[in-house]
Amino acid sequence: MSNPFIGVLFHWAGGLASGSFYVPFRGVRRWSWETAWLAGGVFSWIIAPWFFGLLLTKDLVAVLGEAFSQQLPAVGWTYLFGALWGLGGLTFGLTMRYLGMSLGMAVALGYCSTFGTLVPPLFRGEFTAKLITPLSGNWVLAGIAVCIVGIAIAGLAGVLKERGMSAEQKQETIKEFNFWKGLGIATFSGIMSACFSFGLSAGEPINAITKAHGTDAHWAGLPILVVLLGGGFTSNAIWCAILNLRNRSGGEYFSPVTTKATTGGFLNEHGTGPSSGVLPAGSPVPLLANYFWAGLAGVTWYFQFFFYTIGESMMGDYTFTSWTLHMASIIIFSSLWGMKLGEWKGSSPRAFRLLWVAIGVLVLSTIIIGYGNYVGQASSAAAGH
Repeated sequence: MSNPFIGVLFHWAGGLASGSFYVPFRGVRRWSWETAWLAGGVFSWIIAPWFFGLLLTKDLVAVLGEAFSQQLPAVGWTYLFGALWGLGGLTFGLTMRYLGMSLGMAVALGYCSTFGTLVPPLFRGEFTAKLITPLSGNWVLAGIAVCIVGIAIAGLAGVLKERGMSAEQKQETIKEFNFWKGLGIATFSGIMSACFSFGLSAGEPINAITKAHGTDAHWAGLPILVVLLGGGFTSNAIWCAILNLRNRSGGEYFSPVTTKATTGGFLNEHGTGPSSGVLPAGSPVPLLANYFWAGLAGVTWYFQFFFYTIGESMMGDYTFTSWTLHMASIIIFSSLWGMKLGEWKGSSPRAFRLLWVAIGVLVLSTIIIGYGNYVGQASSAAAGH
């Protein structure tokens, strides 16, 4: 049964998971970036989707087999969009390292929110019928616009933060801070990450097959995630394997000692780190702890879409607005984490005020979108649909 306001709460839960997933990576020690990213990704894109799909849906293997035999184009597009999204997710991790959680997520998700929300209804020819003509659509469109404004304010706060901090202050909290490099990566990441929304839309036939096998509507989106995240795993695994070969870091998955000089934390994608605190090759590696923290990061990341599918099932005729709600929630919680972790230490009071304004505007946008969905649901009920 549709309940847009409860759906908004589930999207907030998903945003909390997504905004928090990078924090456990801070516990990974003496691994290269590509090793930590792929280790966490195995949990995100393979283990968690299959585990929860088998646990909460009926006949998962049979559903996927039926989808392959009867809806192969839908499966193919879902997988392809997942692979393209994987490129965005891959560079999303780099965005966090070069811009930090607050600014990085604001910029990348600004692009992602706009493209991921508006392209599906435009592609299906539903934009006017769903967003322009009905009053409920006007509310939803207003909420999307407010969300974009909130993201822009968050980005402006990040720019002011960057201008007001010395190079030493930036390096203290974000050791590889590079605004322009991070901005370019965030732009690419945001646009490619929107492909996840396209993949969810392309996977609707899988959703229908899942429901036909008796799975409750709240869990019917989980088999789509198996296919979609499988595509994401492919692109990420290929790139991380290339880096493992290029940086000679492949042995880190099993080695109890460092295979080269390293820093205390995990390294960047080039296999190098800051010059301070370098440890010699042969230093002990907390292998089990690294897998624990990377796995926790991966499962936390997966839960964003676990809650997303539940929230989407409650949004009535405006399921595509789930993407905007998801993006807004991520920025809200990632910004709070950024403040908690000291990323805004030393920034100007004006930047702080703008960040709080952005968070308030984003919260308002989720309420407006939820109300628009409620109006649409009430109109449909009154019309007897």
